[in-house]
Amino acid sequence: MTHAQTRAPLQHPRHDEPSLFRLAGLPYFLIAFIARLPFAMMVVGVLTVVVAARGSLSLGGLTSAAVGLGTACFGPLLGAAADRFGQRTVLLVLALANGGMLAVFTVVVYGSAADGFVLLAAVGIGATAPQVAPLSRSRLVTIIRERMPVGRRDRTLSGTMAYESAADETVFVFGPFLVGILASALAPWAPLIGAAALTVVFVGAFALHPTGRHVSQERDSSGRAPSGVSELFRAQLLIVVVGILGVGVFFGAMLTSLTSFMADRGAPEQAGLLYGVMGVGSAVLALGVAWLPPAFSLRARWLVFSGILLAGTVLLGFVDSPATMTIALAVMGVGIGPTLVTQYSFGAARSPRGRSATVMTMLGSGIVVGQSLGAAVTGELAESAGTAAALVLPMVAAAIAFAAGAANWFLSGRATPAERTTA
Repeated sequence: MTHAQTRAPLQHPRHDEPSLFRLAGLPYFLIAFIARLPFAMMVVGVLTVVVAARGSLSLGGLTSAAVGLGTACFGPLLGAAADRFGQRTVLLVLALANGGMLAVFTVVVYGSAADGFVLLAAVGIGATAPQVAPLSRSRLVTIIRERMPVGRRDRTLSGTMAYESAADETVFVFGPFLVGILASALAPWAPLIGAAALTVVFVGAFALHPTGRHVSQERDSSGRAPSGVSELFRAQLLIVVVGILGVGVFFGAMLTSLTSFMADRGAPEQAGLLYGVMGVGSAVLALGVAWLPPAFSLRARWLVFSGILLAGTVLLGFVDSPATMTIALAVMGVGIGPTLVTQYSFGAARSPRGRSATVMTMLGSGIVVGQSLGAAVTGELAESAGTAAALVLPMVAAAIAFAAGAANWFLSGRATPAERTTA
């Protein structure tokens, strides 16, 4: 298939300056949003079914971490495959493979297989997980770069990263909620079977959407990128990965330590409600990033908003009730959403030519790895040393994100001319 053929669905705008919404179409955004849900349901769904079927919270935690391990190891490779062969083929294979692995895992966990096979099946779920969010970002970034007028690209890119981050926040709040509803109303295995069905149907639809045919103009006729793999390891890009890893650790550490905090007060089931305070605020502020003035540069935004996040975590040292915890979470919500949007914006700006899907899946995997690591370490610390010790870890994670932002401030001075327009 030639590049002219692959670009056909995105051509023929009705006027000289089409909007991204018109280029992609309303069905695209609806499909891409629902297609994210299975990924948000997997980790919590795996934990729920393992605890119910095997009666072990420890094994449940390890199994959830195994899902994250599979995603971390294979996510960037799948992104590279999407860059090389196009998203459509890769996503169709993953939709079927992941749906199958979710079903296999359910059979294994309820069977008599050893715990090792349960963990291996969990790695398989993570390894085949279609990372719709990073690939959606990559797809939209490519459209913006190649279909929109130069003067509108920066503003549109900022708005797109804001929307994508807000969509992620919404899905990762709603996903666990949906798991709880299905597990309570039907059975512990229901969330995983539901996730399998959503994966096959909606990830398949995401793959088959006309934008899925689009191959970057920066790739040659054989699909090779003009940039070498070594460009993925530049300091300016790696610092973004470190920063987003810190955000992932924060997510895992905060939810786990909050659960411990509420368990001390006899209401662990209310942790999700309080966490939603931060999630909703984060999503709203993430959307607001698109309206920030251009003079408020990306590198300044990273420092300012990660600083607000860090200040919110410092308040954790003084919380003594659900009310004061809610205040701290609200402050953190102001910082976390815009920080995440800014980091993804830097990732888009610094992606080597023809490798945007690889970079976006690197960042998406950083979130997953950080979240799994943060949850595992915080859970162990809460059990062995208590809630007060566990509440220190979100502060450490926020400090990592802030320190990466400070390093990025100086690295941005060595950015390319294209990067300087947004840095």
